[in-house]
Amino acid sequence: MKRLMFLLFFAVCWCGIVQAQKLTLNQKDEGYRGIWYSNQPSNDEYVYKYSGGLGTYPANHYPFSVYVKAVDKTFFCYGGTDKAGKTLLHMVSYFDHRTGMVPKPTILLDKKTDNAHDNPVMNIDKEGFIWLFSTAHGTNSPAYVHKSLKPYDISVFTQVQATKTVNREIVAMDNFSYLQSWYQPENGFINLFTHYDRKVIPGQPTKPRRTISYMTSADGIKYGEWIDLATIEEGHYQTSGQYQHKLATSFNFHPVKLNENGLNYRSNLYYIQSEDFGKSWTNVQGKTLQLPLSTIDNPALVKDYYSMGLNVYINDLAFDKKGHPIILYLTGKGYEAGPKNGPRTWHTARFTGTEWEILPVTDSDNNYDMGSLYVDDKGVWRIIGPTAQGPQAYNTGGEMVLWTSNNQGKSWKAKALTQNSLYNHSYARKPVNVKDGFYAFWADGHGRKKSASHLYFADKKGNVYLLPEEMKADFAKPKKVKLQKK
Repeated sequence: MKRLMFLLFFAVCWCGIVQAQKLTLNQKDEGYRGIWYSNQPSNDEYVYKYSGGLGTYPANHYPFSVYVKAVDKTFFCYGGTDKAGKTLLHMVSYFDHRTGMVPKPTILLDKKTDNAHDNPVMNIDKEGFIWLFSTAHGTNSPAYVHKSLKPYDISVFTQVQATKTVNREIVAMDNFSYLQSWYQPENGFINLFTHYDRKVIPGQPTKPRRTISYMTSADGIKYGEWIDLATIEEGHYQTSGQYQHKLATSFNFHPVKLNENGLNYRSNLYYIQSEDFGKSWTNVQGKTLQLPLSTIDNPALVKDYYSMGLNVYINDLAFDKKGHPIILYLTGKGYEAGPKNGPRTWHTARFTGTEWEILPVTDSDNNYDMGSLYVDDKGVWRIIGPTAQGPQAYNTGGEMVLWTSNNQGKSWKAKALTQNSLYNHSYARKPVNVKDGFYAFWADGHGRKKSASHLYFADKKGNVYLLPEEMKADFAKPKKVKLQKK
């Protein structure tokens, strides 16, 4: 009997190894291509609720890139695709700040979908190992975790059989959505994410609630219990940030709607923080919170937009040198693309130490015009985002702009990064430990029909570089993009 059990255990392990080998490709690609994706057809001239080159989508995934001083490289991942644009490939590469070059990217795996919600995110631990988290969108597809075989090396990754604790039992962790991974060298990983719960929305048992949660792990393999942060009505989208030992997240809520998705009516702005690796959570004033938050009006509320009839789309969360949070977000009058729901106003919400100061930045033309917020050591604020109208007006993205403020968001100066482009640029992402030479990372794509998608990065000065679509050699220098004057 013992021999039979051993043989069965060996067979299961062997099958798992074989499946992991089939999943993990570790192949070099011949260039950089982003995924094109669309969501919710609108049956009008704008075609979709949102769409385009979404290799660095969504705002609720982070990070896509990490700078490491020890090797002077910014490592990055993105949602790529094959030459036919048919499937989502999880890609990883790096920019070498010393040589100004990039290698051929590594294809980690084929996600067997074209859904950009399944895009990967990455992190790097204190020993230099690169971790790739391959997310799922809901419960219908699997999620994976991979780790580089060698520190600071993108050549070979191995699949990690991650686990979590459920009712004191150790079970496989093979599904998570909207992951944001944070790492503290003395503690390990603290990852924020979403899980989908059914039979919790009154009168609508099949509709999923998007429950925002977090989990911790000392080694990136064994995670503890999933702890819910908020469970208000139909759920939430969250966007997080870290300052020293402080981990914080900002989120909205999705109201209950009959026969509609509450996420299309997302509203309100909330903020919570933890300074002890998730053991306790407070609002910005330090008041201890009882989790999960379950009511619309609660101590984490920053601004009530629901009573104003405005949607809220959160882009980024940064901190000033005192550790006070600054949230970057948009408001709009409705979820459909087009001018009728404008203006889409960009805001910053800064905690002054006593209260939230909310100020406008600019307007743009789509709810999904996502950008990143930077605060440097001198207190200068910068935003890189697609705030100028692009070639596909009122569709996702536009022309990239660098905004600068020297007075904590009270006034801004704009500098165009792209002009007269063929496609809309979208989802400018900020690296962790950002260095000036690789300051923002994004993709482009046609706003109304499937197209090729190119990948770009910008330096702190606003110079834009195109990652090579075709590479004959193992390394290439990205091409500087000339600003096309009108």
